[in-house]
Amino acid sequence: MEQNLSLEELTTIAQMSPHHFSRLFKQSTGLSPHQYVIRCRVERAKQLLLKGEMTIAEVAATVGFYDQSHFAHYFRRLMGVTPKALLK
Repeated sequence: MEQNLSLEELTTIAQMSPHHFSRLFKQSTGLSPHQYVIRCRVERAKQLLLKGEMTIAEVAATVGFYDQSHFAHYFRRLMGVTPKALLK
């Protein structure tokens, strides 16, 4: 997750069309590539938040969210609580 690879870059590496890559990825993981990346970022964010060494804004930026409200939206959707509520 440290690298932000685009779907185009992934399909070039895999030597597949974007449609074929996305279809196979979803068959394999049950998630689209975008959904998978979001899930991984949120899981990593949860780990970082629980360590207590960074602010919510720092964690959001570290895991690849450029907007804290966007981060909070996905975090709540996947974790069932807001990042702030997790810290309480």
